[in-house]
Amino acid sequence: MGRLFGTDGVRGTANEGLTAEMAMGLSVAAAHVLAEAGTFEGHRPVAVVGRDPRASGEFLEAAVVAGLASAGVDVLRVGVLPTPAVAYLTGSLGADLGVMLSASHNPMPDNGIKFLARGGHKLADELEDRIETLYHGHHSGQSWNRPTGAGVGRVRDYDEGFDNYVAHLIGVLPNRLDGLRVVIDGAHGAAARVSPEAFARAGAEVTTIGTDPDGLNINDGYGSTHLERLRAAVVEQRADLGVAHDGDADRCLAVDAEGNEVDGDQILAVLAMGMKEAGTLRRNTVVATVMSNLGFKLAMEREGITLLQTAVGDRYVLQEMKRGGYSLGGEQSGHVIVLDHATTGDGTLTGLMLAARLSATNRTLAQLAGVMRRLPQVLVNVPDVDKSRVNTSGEVSAAVSQAERELGDTGRVLLRSSGTEPLVRVMVEAADLEQARTVASRLADVVKSALG
Repeated sequence: MGRLFGTDGVRGTANEGLTAEMAMGLSVAAAHVLAEAGTFEGHRPVAVVGRDPRASGEFLEAAVVAGLASAGVDVLRVGVLPTPAVAYLTGSLGADLGVMLSASHNPMPDNGIKFLARGGHKLADELEDRIETLYHGHHSGQSWNRPTGAGVGRVRDYDEGFDNYVAHLIGVLPNRLDGLRVVIDGAHGAAARVSPEAFARAGAEVTTIGTDPDGLNINDGYGSTHLERLRAAVVEQRADLGVAHDGDADRCLAVDAEGNEVDGDQILAVLAMGMKEAGTLRRNTVVATVMSNLGFKLAMEREGITLLQTAVGDRYVLQEMKRGGYSLGGEQSGHVIVLDHATTGDGTLTGLMLAARLSATNRTLAQLAGVMRRLPQVLVNVPDVDKSRVNTSGEVSAAVSQAERELGDTGRVLLRSSGTEPLVRVMVEAADLEQARTVASRLADVVKSALG
């Protein structure tokens, strides 16, 4: 049996791979494991539970709440809110754990469960392993210790969560957004209410698309993976910028006034410059992944900002940020972590801080994003190969060395084995798109021949 917990909680097709029984069982197991780990310290535990608008979130939320309450945990049900809102409320309310039901940018039939530790931080891998072991043990015949009478958990709706989170977002902004015209694409997801409200309270003139969730339309043609409608709306409204979220709003991408995409690398560059000027870029360092565009690295070098790169995945970025005490990190996909104000990527906060930079400098987003030149980047997946040999094959190594000599300082080659599939990803950056395509294609052929 494969591991239930992936890099971002447990995910699957709702009511098939992820059932109500599983949601309830995992929640009970989480309560027991955290109790054994001393998390509750002898007091009556409290959990914050939120979800995105997927239809399946309704029955999965009920299952999670039932499981936690049956294990003696009091539950604050905050309803439809972004993942970073649940993380923030878990910390601000002093709750012992948080639970978010979402499958992020995945299509509507999918859903997921993410557990958060006290303070709103991601659970350690060791605790996830123990939860999974206990969950499987229960299904093999082990019984739970179940409280009775006054020992069972109590459940109440915490309607103040929305306003508390929005107030937090407004409170950490360095300046207001008065006069700024913004289009927000909520992906028919968890940010559909929060993001427009936050931007409006900060003074922006807001137009919205993708903000009418019906439980079935999340990520369907809207959001950070479908920017076409946002591009058109920004140009039509003559807006200063557009902001696009994913389903659970832990990331955002942007669009400038001409309708051009501004990706996570460019957003990081803009925020890094602003934080450096404000003296809030701790240790003058930004953390990103090895997939960040070479143009981002060159821009940071030019601006005197240190760039640290991690493996792909926002969890690795966050680990490095905590290890080194850094304040800014993120991914090209739009996961941006501002650790002074959030424990996870926060798409609404990122969008607000980007907009605040426009207001403070009185410059366009295109001008600000121009601090870096995004070099052409080509990614080729090579399937059905022995990915375990990608770093040991002499033939592959020689081809990579030749490509690196050809590209010189103006390009980059990265070969990565997939974590879940029998394939190798070949990424090439170059000053010229055609050169990047040519080199990537040649390397892909070598990988196929040598490892196939």
